[in-house]
Amino acid sequence: MTVELGSIATNQLLSWIPNDALADLPVVAEADHRTGMRHVAAATSLLTTLNNGQTSGLTATAVCSVTAEPPRVVAFVNKNTYAADQILQSGLLCINTLAGHQSELACIFAGMRKDITGPDRFQHGNWDTLITGAPVLAEAKANFDCRVVKVFDESTHYALLCEVLATRSNEEYGALVYMDGQFHTLNPITT
Repeated sequence: MTVELGSIATNQLLSWIPNDALADLPVVAEADHRTGMRHVAAATSLLTTLNNGQTSGLTATAVCSVTAEPPRVVAFVNKNTYAADQILQSGLLCINTLAGHQSELACIFAGMRKDITGPDRFQHGNWDTLITGAPVLAEAKANFDCRVVKVFDESTHYALLCEVLATRSNEEYGALVYMDGQFHTLNPITT
């Protein structure tokens, strides 16, 4: 259901009501939540954008498919990052899901290599473009070149609902996942 709110349309299900019996129950402590989430393996991606001729990007593990028709994905980015602001301004991004051999790029774009910042991050890896102009990483496990169609404000993060305009995938390499505070390479089990 789409509801018009002034000049803004939302497709939030406004008629849905949370379970009142659960409303007063306390949530877990932040530390407990973080500990639990450390045990959830997540694909590692670089979210990249181009805004006014300037590239920027960050490492993300909160990315998932939403629908195949239309082709949509959602990516969550911390509001306090420079790249988040650039994505909001440009309205475009590329989700570069990393292959197992690209863990150093994950560290660089996560800010773990303090001597490599800003556009200098793109001096590492091989980059090209597809449709939007956002940097697309060669040899990534998969690339999703997207336009942002909706932004949801969720506490410390933005949830970016994106429509996929172009994809590219790589069958040659395993995937890079993040779990227990470390990167791991995920390869298929052969039977």
